Amino acid sequence: MAVPKRRKSRSERDKRRANHDRVTAPNTVPCPKCGEASLPHRICASCGHYKGRKVVDKGDEAQA
Repeated sequence: MAVPKRRKSRSERDKRRANHDRVTAPNTVPCPKCGEASLPHRICASCGHYKGRKVVDKGDEAQA
């Protein structure tokens, strides 16, 4: 069975562990109606459309 000959330093250990800790930016796509960036397969936050249909009326939420 293979055994390490030398002890890994703290920096070497932490560099190896840091490979999985980075944060990735969410994938965004432009809305076909308004062009605003939104998450895929979600209702557009700015205009309220999804798959070419108006799902949420954004005008009523602003007045409420």
